[in-house]
Amino acid sequence: MKLHADPPTDRNTVTAYGSGYVEVNRIRYQHAIVLIPNEPVRPWPASDFESLRVEDFDAIRAYTPDVVLLGTGRQQRFLHPRLLTPLTQARIGVEMMDTPAACRTYNILMAEGRRVLAILLIEP
Repeated sequence: MKLHADPPTDRNTVTAYGSGYVEVNRIRYQHAIVLIPNEPVRPWPASDFESLRVEDFDAIRAYTPDVVLLGTGRQQRFLHPRLLTPLTQARIGVEMMDTPAACRTYNILMAEGRRVLAILLIEP
């Protein structure tokens, strides 16, 4: 699905997504990424939902987001609460949704100026 953004800004915006990819500022990614409005797009260490670890989420605290959006792939899935302990202890909210919904929600929150971080898992 193509998304039409307002005039370009210096913030990372999801410009398209589909089966096996997400585009950020018209650059296509076919692997899991961490997306923050004013930071370079970074690869996410876990390639799929089953390989997520507590240590992966511990590293997210350094970005001090208000909310983390976890795009879990084609369908919404829920993590065991113990995986989110580093974020909940830091009082960072976490929302889990399918990756297309996470892309749309990220764009809305980013446009509102919120401190949002999205972890987007990409399934082939």
